[in-house]
Amino acid sequence: MLLSIITVAFRNYEGIVKTWASLAHLAEAQDITFEWIVVDGGSMDGSAEFLENLNGQYHLRYVSEKDKGIYDAMNKGIDMANGRFALFLNSGDILHEDSVNVVSQLARMRDNAMYIADALLDFGDGTKIRRGAKHGWYIYHSLPASHQAIFFPMSGLKTYPYDLQYKVSSDYALAARMFKGGFTFKRLTGLISEFSMGGVSTSNNLELCQDARNVQRKILRVPGFWAQLSYLLRLRTTGKAKALYNKA
Repeated sequence: MLLSIITVAFRNYEGIVKTWASLAHLAEAQDITFEWIVVDGGSMDGSAEFLENLNGQYHLRYVSEKDKGIYDAMNKGIDMANGRFALFLNSGDILHEDSVNVVSQLARMRDNAMYIADALLDFGDGTKIRRGAKHGWYIYHSLPASHQAIFFPMSGLKTYPYDLQYKVSSDYALAARMFKGGFTFKRLTGLISEFSMGGVSTSNNLELCQDARNVQRKILRVPGFWAQLSYLLRLRTTGKAKALYNKA
């Protein structure tokens, strides 16, 4: 199995359906093997019934039970997954129509790296901005690609799961730990996903910046001066993104 697409959901039936529908883009490629793992937080909105009625389509496996939050749910997904790589698409996030091209590139790769691609950020008012993947060194300031545009090697995820002490930046902490553990970032060409600017990591601005600074100091060992400079820059740029989202 090449790829495990892991979806975390809670009381978001429509989001699960939206994510499921986008998987058809990837299913068009006969030579790509993937599975869909859904971790639902025990929703009573019909999500479990919808998933059950799919009868294992896309090698679906799911669980619907209470968890300790989004990152705990992601760790459950990792435990369930069998792919060589994992891509996290939360309920409502979708695969872009170009995803076949991107995953086909991934299938040719043999290194155990974190492969990154581009994503579309949807601001809800018709405005969509492409976030292009950056150079790997960008990890010292932030994720070099959107979380939904990083293919994590499963061997790394099993070694460095999401740390629940980081409330809104555990995705950054995970990537930082993997990077320090020897997993490099490598670029793929094209758009892999599209998501709304309203998730955990885009709606808690101050806590996000503080969490990220802790990751830089404790994991990446960034000097205090540079970590503070990064903090101020992040506070400014994420504030602009949040303002756009709230305006939408």
